[in-house]
Amino acid sequence: MLTRLTLYIAYSLKTSTRYQSLKRFFYNLLKNPQSKIKPYFDIFMILLVISSVSLLLYEIEHKTSEWAILFENFVVTVFICEYLLRGWIYSDIHNLIIKQHEKTEYLGSTFHLHKVVKLIITNKLSYLFSPSAIIDLLAILPSYRPLRILRIFLIFRLFKLFRYSQSIQMFTGVLKNKRFELTTLAIFMGFLIFIASTAIYMFENQNMGGQVTDLYDAFYWAIVTVSTVGYGDITPVTTGGRLVTSALIITGLGVLAFFTSIIVAAFNEKMSEFQEERVKARIEKLTDTTILCGFGRVGQDIALQLHANKHHFVIIDNNEQHITLAKQQGYVTLFADASRNSILERAGINNGAKAVLCTTNNDITNVYITLTSRYLNPDITIISRANHEENAKKMLQAGASYIVQSFNIAGLLAAEYIGHPVAFEAIHGILHGQKDIQMEALNICGDCYLTGLSIEEANFNQPEFV
Repeated sequence: MLTRLTLYIAYSLKTSTRYQSLKRFFYNLLKNPQSKIKPYFDIFMILLVISSVSLLLYEIEHKTSEWAILFENFVVTVFICEYLLRGWIYSDIHNLIIKQHEKTEYLGSTFHLHKVVKLIITNKLSYLFSPSAIIDLLAILPSYRPLRILRIFLIFRLFKLFRYSQSIQMFTGVLKNKRFELTTLAIFMGFLIFIASTAIYMFENQNMGGQVTDLYDAFYWAIVTVSTVGYGDITPVTTGGRLVTSALIITGLGVLAFFTSIIVAAFNEKMSEFQEERVKARIEKLTDTTILCGFGRVGQDIALQLHANKHHFVIIDNNEQHITLAKQQGYVTLFADASRNSILERAGINNGAKAVLCTTNNDITNVYITLTSRYLNPDITIISRANHEENAKKMLQAGASYIVQSFNIAGLLAAEYIGHPVAFEAIHGILHGQKDIQMEALNICGDCYLTGLSIEEANFNQPEFV
């Protein structure tokens, strides 16, 4: 009976839109870095942490007021709710139950509820014993006023700031990615400090006329010296002590240089990932996006016009100089091959994009981009640049909606200037956005003789037109 009830509740929660939307809301609020509401919650929590810590520090030497107690209770309530909500969204219990039930049905075995309960407890305990959850729990303890010793956990409220600051999260991510190198360096540094402290104790103990009274002083001196701080409160006076000091200072400089190189290399790797995430977030916020593939001379002119008309667009190019130039102008860019499916999907070809412009100076590349774009989105408008006449038909076959042949257009404009100078000036003014030239749309009646005709076929000299 209990097993059937558990399965019923699990499947009900899975199909409940209200439950799923509620859990998705709290996930976006607490964990989703791409969510629009998470930054506001993070700012609120940062202010709450700082104000609560300031209040507890003020209470050390001042009498606690009633409003301070009310505010502290409010802060603790928020912390407890956040702690419980993070444990709730950490994993879906109903999904674990359903997955285990379907697995037993597939294998033809018996579904045991106690095994599922054990799995759920193990899953939740993995969250409870995670560093971030432990910090959240310890941050609640300083509010228990009868035990003043718990105020030492006040520092853990400040550690909560790590969760809400993206920069601090990036720094901790850097340390985590380089934990092997940093652990190796820490082990080496530990041996170095142990050897140096032992040596300095042998040479600089009080029996030898030195200032080191015990091993604690020796360890303290070694740590201060290897970090190149050198307070000067313990100064070696013997020849052996000075040799140990000199060797430790030189070695300490090498250790610090090695540590710095590890951190810098890790930051360089992480910064590229961080920038990609920022670009991804910016692209997801755009609507009616134009994907501009290629930022050469033609692409730069198109980007200038799109920017002037306040259209959203994303530039994709695998030329580093082109991408650098586009970034300097403040455009959204992707340094990648535009013919790859994953890159076009990142650019939003299926999420808000309205057109793809293939403007590279290589017809083969434009054909590949056209093929990929049409495969990913059969309904999107694709405008492709053809540098050679014989490739224009291939681009249409590949799925291009329109073909632009820049050299042919230049030839037509030159011919128009020779044959019709006035018309050329009008076209030239339109192309260059001259303000004294205006274009308007004229509505024609259904029975007008111009209906269904192209501009080339229409005879504007007929009396009917006038």
